[in-house]
Amino acid sequence: MNNSDLAILVIDENAIRAAIIKEGLLKAGHRNVTVVEELVGVARIIERQAPDVIVIDIENPNRDMLESLFLLSRSVKKPIAMFVDRSDADMIHAAVEAGVSAYVVDGLKQERVKPILDMAISRFNAFSRMAQELEAAKSQLENRKAVDRAKALLMKSRGMDEEKAYALLRRTAMDQNRKIVDVAQSLIMTFEMLER
Repeated sequence: MNNSDLAILVIDENAIRAAIIKEGLLKAGHRNVTVVEELVGVARIIERQAPDVIVIDIENPNRDMLESLFLLSRSVKKPIAMFVDRSDADMIHAAVEAGVSAYVVDGLKQERVKPILDMAISRFNAFSRMAQELEAAKSQLENRKAVDRAKALLMKSRGMDEEKAYALLRRTAMDQNRKIVDVAQSLIMTFEMLER
């Protein structure tokens, strides 16, 4: 997708500030910019609009408002750039924990909107890749544990060494046109059922 085709949702209760952001995005070549000036019901609006990127601008954030926006950012799984006029260490920490990709304090200038948006998208993509890689690593580890447990069960029940137990798992998987981990998990389930 071309950056100019990105669907960008700007959430700002202040029409003047929203216009600054929108103008900055339009000048940067973004054509699909929607502005919402009401925070009430914003989750439904996000669901309906399905934006690629969300820009939130809050002049004077309070804890409750930030907390609800942070809960929202955890659920939408989209790049979020947030502009605030004032902040503290706790708010910044909460924003990062919630997955806000760019948290900018006192930095709302038309010419800064595009680079900050680009950085938010880039950081979001980097974190998404890391999360996917972590999930893949966890899955591989779980699969490895299942195969090792199945080998141990075969070694104990059939008096095999590790190499023969693995060869049996592999051969069974090939014969049944299944993955080794699926055969291992079936074997583990079978042993657990027999032990009851």
